[in-house]
Amino acid sequence: MSAARGFPAFPAVPGTGRFARTWWGRAWISGLEDSALDAQQLRVGRRLARSGRVGAITVSAGRLTAQVHDHGDDTSYATVVRVPVLSDAEWDRFAGQVAAESGHIAALLDGEMPAALAEAASAAGVALLPGIGDFDSECGCPGWEMPCRHAAAVAYQAAWLLDADPFVLLLIRGRGREFLLEPPDTVEGVPAAEAFARRPAPLPDPPPVPDEPPAPLSVPAAPGVDPDALALLAADAAVRARALLTGGPVPVLTTADDVVRFAATHPTAVERLRPAREDLDQAVAAWRQGGLPALRALEASWRPPAADLARGRDAVASVADAEAEVAANRITVGAAQVRLGRDGRWYPYRERGGRWWPSGAPSPDAATAMLNG
Repeated sequence: MSAARGFPAFPAVPGTGRFARTWWGRAWISGLEDSALDAQQLRVGRRLARSGRVGAITVSAGRLTAQVHDHGDDTSYATVVRVPVLSDAEWDRFAGQVAAESGHIAALLDGEMPAALAEAASAAGVALLPGIGDFDSECGCPGWEMPCRHAAAVAYQAAWLLDADPFVLLLIRGRGREFLLEPPDTVEGVPAAEAFARRPAPLPDPPPVPDEPPAPLSVPAAPGVDPDALALLAADAAVRARALLTGGPVPVLTTADDVVRFAATHPTAVERLRPAREDLDQAVAAWRQGGLPALRALEASWRPPAADLARGRDAVASVADAEAEVAANRITVGAAQVRLGRDGRWYPYRERGGRWWPSGAPSPDAATAMLNG
């Protein structure tokens, strides 16, 4: 547990605006107000908090304590507001979420509670901010409400403390800033020069790449499982992993690109993938023609340098028996066409059924590409 922290009393604050300016301060107030059984006590508690009638507040694990002077007879009441502390396991999970992002500690030290940190903690089962039913109170006044107006006043002023320092919230929940900022006792540091001078042991040589492809994956049938599809995915992953290990080309693809690559590599998957892309057959033909650059030549036109286009037009004219039409990166002669890709190669196309289809191997020479098609 962490030591208590004391905070001086707030002076009177005129106005009727909301108490908290930060999202975590407002979340604290929402938890308080959602837990309250009497809205009238909350209204009086807000007035007490703004009127400067709450004395110095002491914050410790699970507790806020203060003396509160009542409006009516100016009697002072010892008031305690309680919230549950987090368990050791919850704190360990929270610390793991803090360590996962280098900016979390910096933000906390800068007086900010990152929303992403609170969300990650919640996903890990740690409710950092108290909610409905988490607030309890104890007061020397004769009121029976939960919370009474004095406890409400202390809880409202606590939102101001949280606004100024999110570590106050951590202390209320059971641990102080030292839990996150101080290294464990078992960790011993060394001077930076000494650490830098140390040389780690060399990594062992990687195992050799197998000469043979892996055996097909055997997947038993089960509800919701397609054994053939899963085996095909495993085989594809093995091929790509082998390419990475041997230094082969493994392009970074979008999901749409990878659908085409997969269908071009595994013909048995085409029917499964056909709903993913209307022009899948054309796209597969383009991929087999020249991979990703060929797919881009199918999908989009672009304006190449005028000199490159002029050379291509002259080359096509030398082998064509009709006048060539030039548009963007495409040179068309009747039902034949070549497209200049951004990789500097010309890709041949032929018109079939009102659509242009990849029809042969690409070439750096437009005339050769026209003849290849």
